[in-house]
Amino acid sequence: MLRNVDEIDWSSWRPTEYANLCFVMRDGQILLIRKKRGLGAGMMNGPGGRNEPGETAREGAVRETQEEIGVTPTGLEQIGELHFHFLDGYRLHVAVFAASGCEGVLIETDEAKPHWTPIDRIPYHEMWEDDPHWLPLLLQRKKFRGFFLFDGSKLLSHRVET
Repeated sequence: MLRNVDEIDWSSWRPTEYANLCFVMRDGQILLIRKKRGLGAGMMNGPGGRNEPGETAREGAVRETQEEIGVTPTGLEQIGELHFHFLDGYRLHVAVFAASGCEGVLIETDEAKPHWTPIDRIPYHEMWEDDPHWLPLLLQRKKFRGFFLFDGSKLLSHRVET
């Protein structure tokens, strides 16, 4: 059984699904959501989700942010990419975007409850275990690639490259 990300041949690795995350940051705050359903329900994260067929990661990030919390991210830039390998066989590739602002009115939906959070008080203890390994790089707008091995929601091993 796999125990380390370095045991995976990432050059031939193919994801089961492609997804996106979008983090709006302005005035020393980051816009997080409490996810209400799906993968990571109950946890804090950025808006995002699976890309639809024919949709780019950027288009998916905008759509998901609009659907989940009612706003349109502006000043969008892809900063990172995450590769998640789960022991149950699920494999997820996530494009990670930073946005410098948003337009519209924040709303709570059946998918997510939005929270503006001071950047110096990000609740890592309420997030996926991989987030502390790459989110600080996103905050600095430093390009990164992350590789993560999970057993359910338990992080077994990781590597992050800048």
